[in-house]
Amino acid sequence: MSIKNNARLRRAKSTRAHIRVLGVPRLSVLRTGQHIYAQLFNADGSKVLAAASTLQADVKDGLKNGKNSDAASKVGRAIAEKAKAAGIEKVAFDRSGYRYHGRIKALADAAREGGLQF
Repeated sequence: MSIKNNARLRRAKSTRAHIRVLGVPRLSVLRTGQHIYAQLFNADGSKVLAAASTLQADVKDGLKNGKNSDAASKVGRAIAEKAKAAGIEKVAFDRSGYRYHGRIKALADAAREGGLQF
């Protein structure tokens, strides 16, 4: 692994430890070169409650590609809908060590607009 990725994973581990103490569900984001994924975990992180990504047919519909801010916004709206269906309104946002800008910010803003509080 590269030094850059090790630093990101270290930041992610620290954030997750803090979120686990809070005791609220965790909205975790994974960003790759081609796609973006979002998962909603229960408070202790042992079970996935909802998931959305640019690979899903309903999200992929109408997108040119899965690696831009528009795609991230669609994933944010989709995960917010699924969270509402599961009865979850308040979550902790786990950006997985990524900087809060670009696709990560677009996903977070869309999830907030969809009704999630964090």
